[in-house]
Amino acid sequence: MPSLKALRTRINSVKSTQKITSAMKMVAAAKLRRAQSQAEASRPYARRMGQMMSALAAGAATDPNAPKLLVGNGSEKTHLLVAVTADRGLAGAFNSQIGRAVRAKVQALQAEGKTVKLLAVGRKGNDYFRREMADQILGAKNFIGKKTLEFTDAEAISTMIIEAFEAGKFDKATLIFNRFNSVMSQTVNELPLIPAAPPKANDNTPAEAYEIEPDDGTLLDRLLPRNLAVQIYAALLENAAGFYAAQMTAMDNATKNAGDMIKKLSLNYNRARQANITRELIEIISGAEAL
Repeated sequence: MPSLKALRTRINSVKSTQKITSAMKMVAAAKLRRAQSQAEASRPYARRMGQMMSALAAGAATDPNAPKLLVGNGSEKTHLLVAVTADRGLAGAFNSQIGRAVRAKVQALQAEGKTVKLLAVGRKGNDYFRREMADQILGAKNFIGKKTLEFTDAEAISTMIIEAFEAGKFDKATLIFNRFNSVMSQTVNELPLIPAAPPKANDNTPAEAYEIEPDDGTLLDRLLPRNLAVQIYAALLENAAGFYAAQMTAMDNATKNAGDMIKKLSLNYNRARQANITRELIEIISGAEAL
């Protein structure tokens, strides 16, 4: 059995850890409220923009002069997976579930004879992919040191993607990220970026006619990069809200586990202390009887 000093040291160490996890839980809860409101506010705009791009892609599928960002370049040989993770850990399985989803996607595409490249958004994802798929990483981006995500961050990522596409480094791009559902639930989502996703079967968006000025080509040249940035920004906000929710849950569980450990160690400490007292009394009584 450990000594009383060792048990006291262990109890104090666990109490210090409990204070840290409790503080991290409160910080994550405070940040979650803002991140959740931002993510929920971005959904209608991103969804409507995506529906509009899908309708345009369906209408331009047979047009040989349609923008490649909208309908693709006609090839599916090389796929780019844009994997969005967090820059920090201590959030349970939040980052690892993206890693597992990307690894499964890579294996499935390679089984079909496709070439796969990765764009790692977030430090944890970059660290994970560099260990297993370093030769497939096309680029990386993180937001270490930034207090809030801005639209310019998404524009920087979309610029990287467009430049790589125009350079012929990939044919199709898919965004993989954690969607925030609730404090207890974040699900992995896949969103086609290039070409635009086809219209969904239950999408009742009316096919409206528009008068475009100055012309549709000029408008699409500005609208398509904007759509990429909007979808990426919405994914970043969803990811941020999901991260704080996962971290708050993980730190709450860690705080409870620390409390259980403190109770167990305190019980062992009291038993060891009582055993020492009993042993000393026996020694005193035995000595007195010997005299």
